[in-house]
Amino acid sequence: MRSLERLTHRLGFRAGIFVFAAVACFASGLVSARRAGVIALAATVVSAASPRPAAAGTNGSDVRPFRASIPDKELVELRRKISATRWPTKELVEDRSQGVQLATLKALAHYWATDYDWRKAEARLNAYPQFVTTIDGVDIHFIHVKSRHPNAMPMIITHGWPGSAIELLEVIDPLTNPTAHGGSAADAFDVVVPSLPGYGFSGVPAERGWESGRIARAWAVLMERLGYTRYVAQGGDVGATVADAMGRQAAKGLAGIHLNLLAGAPAIADRLPAKTEKERAAHKALATFKATGFGYFLEQSTRPQTIGYSLLDSPVGLAAWLLDHDTDSYQKIARAFVDGKPTGNLTREHVLDNITLYWLTGTGASAARWYWEFGQVLAAAGGAAPPPVSVPVAFTTFPGEIFAAPRSWIETAYPGLAYFNEVDRGGHFAAWEEPALFASELRAAFKPLR
Repeated sequence: MRSLERLTHRLGFRAGIFVFAAVACFASGLVSARRAGVIALAATVVSAASPRPAAAGTNGSDVRPFRASIPDKELVELRRKISATRWPTKELVEDRSQGVQLATLKALAHYWATDYDWRKAEARLNAYPQFVTTIDGVDIHFIHVKSRHPNAMPMIITHGWPGSAIELLEVIDPLTNPTAHGGSAADAFDVVVPSLPGYGFSGVPAERGWESGRIARAWAVLMERLGYTRYVAQGGDVGATVADAMGRQAAKGLAGIHLNLLAGAPAIADRLPAKTEKERAAHKALATFKATGFGYFLEQSTRPQTIGYSLLDSPVGLAAWLLDHDTDSYQKIARAFVDGKPTGNLTREHVLDNITLYWLTGTGASAARWYWEFGQVLAAAGGAAPPPVSVPVAFTTFPGEIFAAPRSWIETAYPGLAYFNEVDRGGHFAAWEEPALFASELRAAFKPLR
């Protein structure tokens, strides 16, 4: 593993150009892919440069217990607003090419207003130890579960959009209590699941600048505050960019990262191999996403406030926006509501747990701002040389992801890749949909680091 780490150091500049160039192009269509790579990497350097103290009046490094408790009147009002929805006419196509289909959303709204019980979700959350601590002026909500097994490896797992900490709940026990899920005591993790700033029960930033680099720095503070001197990080979607940034910042104590989304692929498609059947299939899926699946990203990276008004005013509008992410997850969620046939853990209840959390916390707009913040930092950054990824990188490809990245693509972005596997099921919300499989991948990926 150490030889791979040295190789990562030597080739990290090239990897950085690939990965961050793509995210930069996601955020802004005004810069070329090559220039965007330098700008984006510089943004990581700038973001990591100067930590800020907690805002005056906070308790500094205090870690406070937290329990979710939503007043009944808010749940009554939610049902009232669902029932008062003003519906559009049916889409004029037979697929999702015009957006979330009317039948899907009506089925969801009916179940939400009549059968869904938020209190069960609240109980699931409150079954885990939850805390809040102030970092860089923002209250960060997090779940922290310690394993009963000795020498458990600490791990921080970051969710993405349109998810939340709720999508990661079902992986906590398989990771912290592996002997009850087919693993051994030597596989145990201590698990930290923070809510991104502006998401869920975390505070909403009152100033600009909370992009992935700043979040990565906050996570390093959090792990140090919890007493961990050596740990690993995992992320998908937005979480993948945070974990990547932690690796480039050489966060103190970080031993390795695991990702399940190659966030940089869209902007570097012309540099990614296209010789094998898997590589060509990935290119086709990527092209489809860039042509027809990019709407949410474009809106949130340019006008998050505009869409935010609707997200906080209409629960059904919020649900539609959160569902309209990628074809695979949309089809699975639609089957759960329309046909009563959930895929894995993507049940009606669990999907609505996540949407209801967004509604009750009023975080539709603040969560969307991450896209704008990241794009602004990239556009404003200079051309400083990037830091390398300083730790081993592991990656798992799930077949239902927006594009199923083959090993050659991951090695293009992360030379010296320490672990790679392609599994047979799961999609963009891999931890949510297939928690047991996801947990087994993390055990395998981080085993050499124990």
